[in-house]
Amino acid sequence: MRLSALIKRIVRQIIRDKRSIALMFIAPVFVITLLWLVLDLEDYEPTIAIYDIPNQLDTALNDQTATIITMSEKEALDALEEQAVDAFATVQGGTLYLKMEGSDPTANGAVQRVFNQAMKEHNPSQAQMEVEFLYGSKNLNLFDHVGAVLIGFFVFFFTFIIGGVSFLRERTQGTLERLLATPLKRWEIVAGYLIGFGIFILIQSVIVAAYAIYVLDIYMVGSFLEVLFITILLAIAALSMGTLLSAYAKNEFQMIQFIPIVIVPQVFFAGVFPISGIPWLEVIGKLMPLYYGADALTAIMIRGEHLTNVVLDITVLIGFSLLCISLNIVALKRYRSL
Repeated sequence: MRLSALIKRIVRQIIRDKRSIALMFIAPVFVITLLWLVLDLEDYEPTIAIYDIPNQLDTALNDQTATIITMSEKEALDALEEQAVDAFATVQGGTLYLKMEGSDPTANGAVQRVFNQAMKEHNPSQAQMEVEFLYGSKNLNLFDHVGAVLIGFFVFFFTFIIGGVSFLRERTQGTLERLLATPLKRWEIVAGYLIGFGIFILIQSVIVAAYAIYVLDIYMVGSFLEVLFITILLAIAALSMGTLLSAYAKNEFQMIQFIPIVIVPQVFFAGVFPISGIPWLEVIGKLMPLYYGADALTAIMIRGEHLTNVVLDITVLIGFSLLCISLNIVALKRYRSL
């Protein structure tokens, strides 16, 4: 009798908690669907520029799963710089010279497969090929390629959790209510918390970026200070999002429930998994802040670009943070109207 009463109480409690129901039944299906979408893609079809290659090799390349474009050497190199093509190939003295863009491991592997097969069909006994990389090198491993994305993700993830839970604790313990009873305005309260936490996310960003680059030796050709700047912007975006969502959570468990809905999907669209085969997935990815942070970090670390080359990414991250901060100020109206 007592056991059945306990079971009924637990069942009623879970049923009343709509977020727990969604976490148990909807979130797993959602995450599995994302995994299916990104892992069940067909092989990547690279875009390759060619110039002055034998007709037989041209025919062999066009028989492969790839988009082959004939253009001048200068046009091809410009397209490679602009990431409009994945590779450029030309033949000189019987040797195939292949230059790959190099920053995308998926594209690199696809280009290599296309040319290995085409060279075997063209002249298997004298298949000579020299490979160069515009960015990176042949010694880069998978961790080097996704290292920039991982730096951004871990900074974003831990800042979101710690910032959101800490802000929630301030509210559940009554500290926020006491502050709201003072003459402080809502924007001053939000700004104070963000700046206070910001001191620690600055330290966190330095530790994570420095450890990954200088201790783990992740490939990096750009400026460490520029990497740190993007990492801090990404952390501020995560902090502003975490504090905003904490206003709609009643306890730490409900805050954690946001992870599979808010954080996990961003991993799939930040560059760890290739999504170029599904255009509408790329559109969804561009709605997420981690996409822009990872894009900027990759540009700086792998391609050696500067902040002036990632102005769009910086603008989006700043705009996203300002939007979340504004919404957070509005959300405090639930506790005091000033």
